[in-house]
Amino acid sequence: MGRKTSALLIAFLLCFTILCPASAETPRDITPLDYDTMPDALTGQHHYLLACVDSWEGNANNLGNTDGVILVTLDSVSKRIIFTTLTREMLVKRPDGGIGRFTFIAKRYGVDEMLKTVCTHFGVKVEKYAIFSMNSIQDIIDTMGGVTITVTDAEANYLNRYRISRDSTTPSMDKAGTYLFGGHAAVIYMRIRKVGGDGDAGRTRRIRTVLSTLTAKYENATLDEALTLLTKVSDTIVTTNMTLQDMLEAVGYAMELRGVIPEGYQMPPNSAMEDIVYAGMQTRQVDFEACREYYQQILNNDFTVKSE
Repeated sequence: MGRKTSALLIAFLLCFTILCPASAETPRDITPLDYDTMPDALTGQHHYLLACVDSWEGNANNLGNTDGVILVTLDSVSKRIIFTTLTREMLVKRPDGGIGRFTFIAKRYGVDEMLKTVCTHFGVKVEKYAIFSMNSIQDIIDTMGGVTITVTDAEANYLNRYRISRDSTTPSMDKAGTYLFGGHAAVIYMRIRKVGGDGDAGRTRRIRTVLSTLTAKYENATLDEALTLLTKVSDTIVTTNMTLQDMLEAVGYAMELRGVIPEGYQMPPNSAMEDIVYAGMQTRQVDFEACREYYQQILNNDFTVKSE
């Protein structure tokens, strides 16, 4: 075979590899629980599903994909605050019986169905939710006076070169270090996926970092300060099924738990997920039975679970 023929063959193979995606895999069957027969939350535990759509402006009648989803658990009996971030790329059983990525559920089937999907896949009864836009989160963080975040060199380089203005942190972003982030910069930080090599797990970890830091910042908050923040939150919510009374009750639980160090978990844990290509997308298939067992151990405080 001549050199020219060999070169053409190599070029063809390279083009074929680039243009043709990896063959799709068949995900394992998913069997959610029955929502109507699920037991209520444990005594003293109050669960709230919070989600941020992937747009700056929120529209309750035209939601985007949910890129950041977190279960906030306020435990007034065991005196615990638990932040559980949910992976957007995981495959779940859709309301129509098919299989699809979790991030699309609220947009295509509504928030109530997303809430039920979380409950039936992870085995926890959650009844309250609130959906925010990126502008909502930005405004809430600014109302709280910003958030202090420690970044790596890789994170600083990414933020500085591509995403945030020079005056969006104090001091101005330079390299690895600790900075006071304004709301816009904090939202961009939480959305980072392509730095550090941990993809969506890195994004969910950054979300927990920001929420935990803001919680610590408010450990000495007065009731008036908490109510001022509640007003900002209620003004910026895109959609919620929480009444004003529900929100006031949540503030009351939070005030009881001031000073408690939040626990942070990723769900599913890495041990219960594996990467597959499905419907032309890189996704994660999940062992939900293992997830439900793991999550119940967290909620029951049966043992010390390492945060991920």
